Amino acid sequence: MHASGSKKNSGFSVVKLLHSYMNHVVSQLSPRNLFPHRPTLYFRPTRSVCTCGRGLTVLKTYSRSLASLTIGEFHAHITQLTCSLCQKRYGSEELQSIAPPNGKFCFDVMVHVGQALFLRAHNGKEIQRELSEKNINISLREIDYLGRRFIVYLALAHMESQEKFKQFMTSRGGYILHLDGTCEGDSPHLITSIDELSKIVLDNVKLPSENADQLIPFLQTIKQAYGEPIAMVHDMGAAILNAVNKVFPKVPDYICHFHFLKDIGKDLFGHEQSTVRRHLKRHAIRSHLRKMAKQLKKAIDADPDTLDRLHRYLESKPLHEATTPLTPLVTAYLIIIWVMEARHESHGFGFPFDRSHLYFYRRLREAYPTLKELKQEMSQSASLLPLMPISKTLTDQALDSTVLRMQEKVRLFDQLREAMRIAQPDSNNGLNDEGDSDIATIKERVSEFRHSEVINELAATTIAYRNMVKQIDKYWEKLFADPIEVTTQTGTINLQPQRTNNIMEQFFRDLKRTDRKRSGNHALTKTLKTMMAQTPLVKNMDNHQYMEILLNGKEGLVERFAQINIDQVRNVYADAQKSVQQYPKRMTEVFKIPHLPGLLLKKLSKKAA
Repeated sequence: MHASGSKKNSGFSVVKLLHSYMNHVVSQLSPRNLFPHRPTLYFRPTRSVCTCGRGLTVLKTYSRSLASLTIGEFHAHITQLTCSLCQKRYGSEELQSIAPPNGKFCFDVMVHVGQALFLRAHNGKEIQRELSEKNINISLREIDYLGRRFIVYLALAHMESQEKFKQFMTSRGGYILHLDGTCEGDSPHLITSIDELSKIVLDNVKLPSENADQLIPFLQTIKQAYGEPIAMVHDMGAAILNAVNKVFPKVPDYICHFHFLKDIGKDLFGHEQSTVRRHLKRHAIRSHLRKMAKQLKKAIDADPDTLDRLHRYLESKPLHEATTPLTPLVTAYLIIIWVMEARHESHGFGFPFDRSHLYFYRRLREAYPTLKELKQEMSQSASLLPLMPISKTLTDQALDSTVLRMQEKVRLFDQLREAMRIAQPDSNNGLNDEGDSDIATIKERVSEFRHSEVINELAATTIAYRNMVKQIDKYWEKLFADPIEVTTQTGTINLQPQRTNNIMEQFFRDLKRTDRKRSGNHALTKTLKTMMAQTPLVKNMDNHQYMEILLNGKEGLVERFAQINIDQVRNVYADAQKSVQQYPKRMTEVFKIPHLPGLLLKKLSKKAA
């Protein structure tokens, strides 16, 4: 037994030793160790005869400092040839295939930076460390520059491939165009278009504001590149509706059910939502509950037995049927936390589908009688449960009447929500919920709701309900899409456009999540101001069919980018920079100067004198 154990230990030690040795060998193969000093590589044209038939002669030789993922930083000794007859110049084909003209970093470094920034959500410092291990020194400014160049190259490759994208989509019966935009604070509007069937991001634009005059040229660009869509899906924005009607007047046009309901709910009880929020804030009730919970938790932590009861309860399965006996102190703490975290009653749809302030108020009212009973049982610890602020909040008549009015409106809104079978409370999919696809049944249910006796009576007496009915009638034809018959390579098929624009909601949510992860900033105002308009194209890189078309037979993006004309890159990059730089350099410092008009007037007076 002892000998057998020794063999096992010995074998295990050998495996560990081999593993350690292999790691050591791999580390020694890194560019940093293989090339401790910058190597010099020589580049010259492969041909020696001009296309006119005359032999080539050396025009000049020069050196460039370059950096590649394969060997790190190196010196490139470059020989350029020329024809003495026709004066045509020839450079190294190999160099042109690995590095852009006059650039310091090879295409593979740019692709690495672009993918790290936009696909893996790495920040500048993380990329710096990654490239340092490959013997490449790079500044944060250079990383930002390479990331922007990556977007320009990707956008140009996308543009060159548009005809093939069009052929691909046509072979599938066409494309269903989803349109939406996003903005934050005073940022520009980022407008994006996606084909529902292939999930390809087709085009993007940044606009100062979302209006028809600016959207029309964007839609015309899409039409010119991909032809007319077989259908369109978007929200109820007046600008989009007007632009679509102008550019695609004959294309079936549908309103997103999710956005439609969202707009209905905001109009119906958005005022009550704001009023409830304002009253709760005036009573500072959340602040009071936080303070109370903190004091209760401190008292629980000070008593090992009480703390143990809390832990044993939390370990119970299921929690709502736990058999662990609790003290009044622990019970009060759990109830207070339950009220404070009322937002967990939401389902990830946002207002008006989720009503966090209403949930909070209802939980507060439900908890109050129990908290009063617990306070009587807590005797010496009763001071830890001051209930007067809760009582004042619940006896606020204006708040209570607003809640009752809101609850009635919410009840009817949820009936419409049920009729449309979208964003249901029992759904666990959040914004990924596409709802029921039986359009005929949905149309029938919504019609019953719209023409019900209750709704007609309310619409006759209450403006909010009257407006709701008008909204339903106005968009009725755009809400319910019949299947569209299209011809594909394999025959005739029926396509049912998605009745939501959630493909766009999911897209923007993912785009924002990636940026927040990379930058660490919750607010995206600055990002939307500075990002290049075609940045959303990076989402196509997860699409295998898209990449196959884009690469056009090349092994990867490095080879594909090497095909793109450098003059186009420079022009597109320069145009993008102009759109980002809204004001001249240092202009933002001017905005911070107090009493600027008087100061400028003095300067003007001195100059005139």
